[in-house]
Amino acid sequence: MHFPPYDNENKAIVDVEDSRVPLNYFNIVKLSRGQAFEYTVPGYETAVVPATGSVDVDVEGAAFAAIGNRGVDVWDGEPEGVYVPSGAKARFVCVSDDAEVFIAGAKYDKVLDPFDVRAADIDLVQYGSDDTKTHRKIKHILGTKFHDKVGRLLVSELFTVGEGGWSGFPPHKHDTDRLPEESRHDETYNFRFRPKNGFGMQLVQREDGEVGDAYHIVDGSTIVLDKGYHPCVVAPGYQMYYFTILGGLSQRSLVQFFQPDHAWQIETIPGIKDMIAKFK
Repeated sequence: MHFPPYDNENKAIVDVEDSRVPLNYFNIVKLSRGQAFEYTVPGYETAVVPATGSVDVDVEGAAFAAIGNRGVDVWDGEPEGVYVPSGAKARFVCVSDDAEVFIAGAKYDKVLDPFDVRAADIDLVQYGSDDTKTHRKIKHILGTKFHDKVGRLLVSELFTVGEGGWSGFPPHKHDTDRLPEESRHDETYNFRFRPKNGFGMQLVQREDGEVGDAYHIVDGSTIVLDKGYHPCVVAPGYQMYYFTILGGLSQRSLVQFFQPDHAWQIETIPGIKDMIAKFK
């Protein structure tokens, strides 16, 4: 499903127990210098990740100063964040002129310890090629480095390299818990484009082979994925970014199932197997 960009007034775009993606939570909070935002999400672990700007974060008395170092957009610097345990009270204050902050969540009951993720902690993966039209860079915020410190939540940022091309290809899905072939992970995206008038398309292909759905995505679009194969593409001449939230049902590690008709292309895309292995 596609949510076109709108002013969500700092209220959840994907709230708890969403009928489509009950394992996900997503909010975008916009603040000016000195403004604060406080939240708690019972039953969901979350991450505070500034898209732009900088915030001081407090989680039940644990203080993390100056999280976020990006300026005008998500291409302007490296991501940072703070892990917030399930049900914990978090408060953050804008310490830059303004800030746009993503709050990403996954359903999880156990209470762990908060921690910060700085630019030096980001796990970078680059794969694909210009020839295969799949050249991508992934910045894992909550990835393999923190596997033992997080319950079910995976958070990353995906960038096109160059302009135009495909992502999430070959088509894959993760909507059924049938390990070891596939895990159930609900997924939520928020897209950005450079220049901002860029656009792309999110496909959701049905498992039965019938014609699926195609969504026109623009700067600020949010996509929730509950089932189906879901590649996306950006138009030539534009760069695409999407903030990615994955919440697992029975485990944190993601096991993708590739559409059988197209799975052979895994062997043609440089570095894709390393990329697949990093979603743990």
